Amino acid sequence: MAATIKTIGIVGTGVIGASWTALFLSKGYKVIVTDPAPGAEEKIHAYLQKEWPTLSQIGLVPGASLENYQFVKNIDEYLGEVDYIQENGPERLNIKRPLIAHLDANTRPDITIASSSSGLPSSQFVTDCTKNPSRILIGHPFNPPHLIPLVEVVPHPGTNAETVSAAMNFYKGLGKDPVLVKQETPGFIANRLQAAVCNEAYSLVERGVISAEDLDKTMTSGLGLRWAVNGPLMTNVLGGGRSFRHFIDQLGPAVKSWGDDMKQYDFGHEPEKKEKVTERVEEYVGGVDLDEVERGRDEFILNSIQFKARGN
Repeated sequence: MAATIKTIGIVGTGVIGASWTALFLSKGYKVIVTDPAPGAEEKIHAYLQKEWPTLSQIGLVPGASLENYQFVKNIDEYLGEVDYIQENGPERLNIKRPLIAHLDANTRPDITIASSSSGLPSSQFVTDCTKNPSRILIGHPFNPPHLIPLVEVVPHPGTNAETVSAAMNFYKGLGKDPVLVKQETPGFIANRLQAAVCNEAYSLVERGVISAEDLDKTMTSGLGLRWAVNGPLMTNVLGGGRSFRHFIDQLGPAVKSWGDDMKQYDFGHEPEKKEKVTERVEEYVGGVDLDEVERGRDEFILNSIQFKARGN
């Protein structure tokens, strides 16, 4: 029987963990937070103060308060009272394996343990769990979790169906838009798509085909606008006269030739190519106020989400 969720344990308060904490608090949950990094308590306090006005604009549930979180040096004595765990530790197996095993051994067997891992499948780090590894899965958000709706729910082969259903329902209850990844694959879905696009972007900029600034403009003024509304597959349907079959039949040969060219100029990891694209991107952003860029991004995301919600 899945636990009723009232108290959430957050392990790791980097960018992702802090954003999760903000979201959980805005939804009225009590949150127990821990992170061994020096200055972590002060950093998350400052982060929550900074982001709370945005969350207030989105809408707080009755009873939501910044007073509902507690930062603790050692979470062990609180593990018995948490009803859900969102783990946000480093993407390193030598850390995740003992951490997840410790959480598994010291929590009630009915609660879900979700990892925010962005690429490591949970089957790789549940190997030392002996209590109930079937309640462990991936709950990978897209940054920042308190704004971006996407969560990739990725069970390992031994995760039970009840845990998967409970995680999907939990994230939906937060106002998220979870997707179920049916088979474990390194990097999951969103990061693989992102990596494919970015690899080609790096290649085009490194080769001098386009400037770094115009590369970004190509996405923000074109592809990104369409994909933000419909995604690539539905965009293909609309572009193919409302027929995906027609689109793929007509464009398929051209896409293959483009793909062959992309493989010829695959960015790879050559130091010279990395250095060249880094120089061009750094030149592009050198005179930019990145704090202002971040504020503009968050405002656009918030407005877009609210616009979509009104449409539904």
